[in-house]
Amino acid sequence: MSENSSTNRMALFALFALFFMWGFMTVMNDILIPYLKSTFVLNYLESSFVQFAFFGAYFIGSVLYFTISVVSGDPIQRIGYKNGILLGLGVSALGAALFYPAALGNAYWPYLLALFVLGLGFTMLQIAANPYVAIIGKAETASSRLNLAQGFNSLGTTLGPLIGGFLIFKFFAGAEAVKWPYLFMAMILLLLALLFIFTRLPKGIESEKIEKGFGSLRFSQLRFGIIAIFVYVGGEVAIGSYLINFIGLDEIMGMAQEDAKNFLSWYWGGLMIGRFMGAISLGEIQNAAKKYGMMILTAIGCAALIFFADAINRGLFSEVTEASVILEILSWEMLPWLAFVGLNFLVFVLGKGMPARTLAIFASAVIVLLIIGILTKGRLAFYAILAIGLFNSIMWSNIFTLSINGLGKYTSQGSSLLVMAIVGGALVPMLQGALADVLAGVVGKGPDSGLQLSFVVPMLCYVYILFYGLIGYKPKRDEQMSGVKDERISGLED
Repeated sequence: MSENSSTNRMALFALFALFFMWGFMTVMNDILIPYLKSTFVLNYLESSFVQFAFFGAYFIGSVLYFTISVVSGDPIQRIGYKNGILLGLGVSALGAALFYPAALGNAYWPYLLALFVLGLGFTMLQIAANPYVAIIGKAETASSRLNLAQGFNSLGTTLGPLIGGFLIFKFFAGAEAVKWPYLFMAMILLLLALLFIFTRLPKGIESEKIEKGFGSLRFSQLRFGIIAIFVYVGGEVAIGSYLINFIGLDEIMGMAQEDAKNFLSWYWGGLMIGRFMGAISLGEIQNAAKKYGMMILTAIGCAALIFFADAINRGLFSEVTEASVILEILSWEMLPWLAFVGLNFLVFVLGKGMPARTLAIFASAVIVLLIIGILTKGRLAFYAILAIGLFNSIMWSNIFTLSINGLGKYTSQGSSLLVMAIVGGALVPMLQGALADVLAGVVGKGPDSGLQLSFVVPMLCYVYILFYGLIGYKPKRDEQMSGVKDERISGLED
């Protein structure tokens, strides 16, 4: 018992380190977009190819994996979770290393190739690491472990804009701005691979053999869930992709890119806060007062980390900075955002631990925030868009769990189809970028004049998620009686 517990802890430590780097490098795309847009003089549609190349790799890699699974069985079951993770790390390291030769040239496409290879590696990690976190501990706390792992992923997306933005916009210049940071990240991925080689990973449970054909698609909760994953990833990525440019609009905050990039950590940090709170909410703590108290303390601690890292990045703790200046900046920026953190906690309470109910309430909150961001100006619009990250936090895990609920022997096949839907992160930002360019031509006040209104694209994505949380997740009775063993996950139905 104790040996297994010790082995599980070591495995989880390695996995949490992996999730951190995974998030750190994914959010670097939000730094690359404005950098490459400026370097190669791109419009919004052209700059969105960054996300298209990266998340398009998720789709192609998942289709290839799913095809192999249908024809000859699950590849992970043949090579093992450990080898699957090592393969993903190796391909990811290659993709990061390709930024070095890309920076030596004077073309846009080598960067897209590097991002595509990086995305292929992350696809394998997505398929291997997520289920592995769930199966190496108690089944009843699987959701808690997944939220905790995703919390570390969000820690990476929180610190990524601060560290990556400093390296790309301040420390390095020209081609050096991406050449050395990505080469360093390739080395870290290889070191992580060494960590996994020498870490004893507990053997995972045997999963069911994937059925031939597309039997899982008979279930409406999965069909609607695939679309929900598509629009969720697409909406989340689109907002992050254009956040720097949005903050830079004269009618919003008028900030330069090197200053606006700091607030990417607030957007992605919101996911970290929500996911860590979700890990506590779905854990084994039964006492409500203790659970809510820990959630509040966790939110405060995560918020403090975000602002402390931001302050260091801006040099607010340097010897020449007076304490009064720090207090003025923090009171101007921190207090309004903390009000949204408090609102996020209240929404968790209203959700009462019910995935569908919580998903619907969170989606409604995002829709309201996007309407405010589209129709208002200045600080109100600024904080409304930043706060969306808080309410994105549990959407992935809730949609995923609701989608595979009741699939029985088709669960693995359904999971593969859901991973394919990550391609929304490639297509939705392109759609928003294209709309921003069209609207700019209509308004005629410059290339950025259509950006604010283009946020209607992710707003429509969250309208669909609201539908899924209210209606789309419910299995139809004829599907329940279709002869497939009904294996619902306890507590999912309201």
